[in-house]
Amino acid sequence: MRDLGLSNKRVVVTGAAGGLGRAFARAFADAGAKVLAADLDGRGASETARLIIERGGAAQGAEADVTIAESCRALVQAAEAFMGGLDILVNNAAVFAGLERRPFAEIDEAVWDKVMAVNVKGVWQMTRAAAPALRAAGGGAIVNVSSATVFSGSPQWMHYVASKGAVIAMTRSMARELGDDRIRVNVLAPGFTLTEASLAMMENARSYGVERGALKRAAEVEDIVGGALYLASPLADYVTGQTLIVDGGRQFI
Repeated sequence: MRDLGLSNKRVVVTGAAGGLGRAFARAFADAGAKVLAADLDGRGASETARLIIERGGAAQGAEADVTIAESCRALVQAAEAFMGGLDILVNNAAVFAGLERRPFAEIDEAVWDKVMAVNVKGVWQMTRAAAPALRAAGGGAIVNVSSATVFSGSPQWMHYVASKGAVIAMTRSMARELGDDRIRVNVLAPGFTLTEASLAMMENARSYGVERGALKRAAEVEDIVGGALYLASPLADYVTGQTLIVDGGRQFI
């Protein structure tokens, strides 16, 4: 892999038990970074770490609930204990798997609250917990994972669309507030990607939306990780407050 300037960087990836989170964790490790893979599913996070270690990387798994402030602080403390500090945070944890499409007036209130708690509050909580460690490192990078669905306004998906739109809005505010600390904050907005969750969600996952893209194929997780590596790397040292859509040309803004 090309040297991206990520060697020995200290990275926390949330939602790393599978799917894109596991792919992000493995990609950063392959680029030479040390990775703390975190997830509410602690066993899954530890499995991600094991897979990285098998490939010769440096990683550790951790159980964390991004909706709880103390859990977020404990995760940052675990990163400091394992890696000696923190340079990069990837806010990937989100509620997606198992969500049912339904008209906005029929969305269950408890489901709405859960989506917002993880997808929105979780990003705020983790960033708030990580900011002191990033400042102590002399600056760093935060990659908040949103979704290209924000730009298409997918119908019967309002709770998810709204939560991912909030991630973009928060990122812009975070970038303003953290810029003086040399902390860059950007958004990665993947399009529909073939993960375990999306494959389980619909029978036609491999053909879903393919005809709308400039590149007429479905996205694999390997297609998405490069965007996160770029935004976190020195190659993007003058990039902050931005949204990078990686969807094969399904959305142009």
